[in-house]
Amino acid sequence: MVREFAARQGSALRGFMALGGALATTAAVAIGAVLAVFAAATVVVIAVMSSALLALAGLAMRARRRATVREDGVIEARNMGGHHWVAYGWNDRP
Repeated sequence: MVREFAARQGSALRGFMALGGALATTAAVAIGAVLAVFAAATVVVIAVMSSALLALAGLAMRARRRATVREDGVIEARNMGGHHWVAYGWNDRP
């Protein structure tokens, strides 16, 4: 009977240990919440950057489709010797 009574009493610091455990649990939950917000913000930044990349790629593809080479608008240039060039056709309107 004495042994059972002594085993149930525990340590004199039992209350302080419980308080320390509660503080550690609270700190762990707070750190976990901050890390979760940081991870969510990272995902949002990646989503914004990837959507901007897709928008720019779409604009580039649209510009590529619209770019056409017209053979009648070619400017002819002839080298007259050294650094002297003469261009023909630059003032003609098609």
